[in-house]
Amino acid sequence: MTQLVKGEIVAVGTELLLGQIVNSNAQWISQELANRGVGVFYHTVVGDNLSRLEAQFKESAQRSDLIIITGGLGPTDDDLTREAAANVMGKDIIQDDEALASIEAYYARNNQQMTPNNKRQARIIEGGTLLHNRVGMAPGFVVQQDQKLWVFLPGVPREMKAILEDDGFKYIEKYFKINQTIQSRMLRFIGIGESQLEHDLKDLIEGQSNPTIAPLASAGEVGLRLTARADSEKEAVALIEGAEQEIKKRIGKYCYGSDQDTIQSKVMQLLQEKGLTVSAAESLTGGRFTDSLISIEGASTVCKGGIVSYSNESKKSLLDIPGLILGEYGAVSEACAMSMAVNVTEKLNSDIGISFTGVAGPDPSEGQEVGTVYIGIYVDGNQPIVKCFHFNGDRDMIRHRSVKKGYELLYHLLKS
Repeated sequence: MTQLVKGEIVAVGTELLLGQIVNSNAQWISQELANRGVGVFYHTVVGDNLSRLEAQFKESAQRSDLIIITGGLGPTDDDLTREAAANVMGKDIIQDDEALASIEAYYARNNQQMTPNNKRQARIIEGGTLLHNRVGMAPGFVVQQDQKLWVFLPGVPREMKAILEDDGFKYIEKYFKINQTIQSRMLRFIGIGESQLEHDLKDLIEGQSNPTIAPLASAGEVGLRLTARADSEKEAVALIEGAEQEIKKRIGKYCYGSDQDTIQSKVMQLLQEKGLTVSAAESLTGGRFTDSLISIEGASTVCKGGIVSYSNESKKSLLDIPGLILGEYGAVSEACAMSMAVNVTEKLNSDIGISFTGVAGPDPSEGQEVGTVYIGIYVDGNQPIVKCFHFNGDRDMIRHRSVKKGYELLYHLLKS
């Protein structure tokens, strides 16, 4: 088994640091390298500054086997990637005649006049090997030094991808004699907190080696990323499946899916399988539940619609919530949530009704603290269910967590 290659991706460009452009290059390159058995240990973004670029390249050379650099190869004076790397390597920058001819041909094909500064894009570090750019001007190039492989690429995603797919990945695989693959799977859990999940899997997480197990938390749910390295995809998948089986023995009841699954897509799938429809009555969530469901292709087969009844007046007029309930118990109450769930089911002729009412903030309401949320579920012909929750966070987070919790309740109801 080949030793794992330590990879690093350095993105160059002040516009990335300012947030004007998203660094999608690093994500794509990391995924492609993983499929080829290269582990990416670092993502770095550096602005267009010579001294900072030099400092970063020195650090990269000390810790990584493969350094892939995107950006800073253009025609302007602030494109400093070559200069910084050449200074660190102690090499000269030379003009590559083949690269220059390719750039001149590009302008000729597009009937454009080439300005003198575009010759800068034909420069590479001495000893480098050209990587052709079939979709743009600036070529990429690779440099070998001190058992490190440096790969220089344009920052334009379309050009970067084409260069790597045409020549770059082949060069990397040949240089490092790669015969491994890295495979990952994300297991998705809901209804269990990150701390409880880590407690239940403590020995597995602490004893991990191959595959590795990494908990990842987000609002309302938790993920576990399993990553395995092996000589073939089949072997890596087998390692992942073995770990997954052990994990599910312990906390499988909380696992709703994997990889690209979402809780709303799984709820929709269960509704379709059971031939059921759902409608929603939403107060504090303001239509978020319905919107997230109908955002999925095919939702029209299971979603009858939603009613946003934010004020007490709309609860009366749109959902026929009795004034007695609103007067005696209030809008933020078990009684109101129950009535909303039952009435929306009847009004929209669905099999299931779900309701959301509560206090999203910033101030308490009806004597209820911020974060108090009631979620009601009614299945036609059965006794309504209402759950009370207390969510932390700002107004937006409380609303988000309420919707996630609603999906969680529906998921477990439909799975039972």
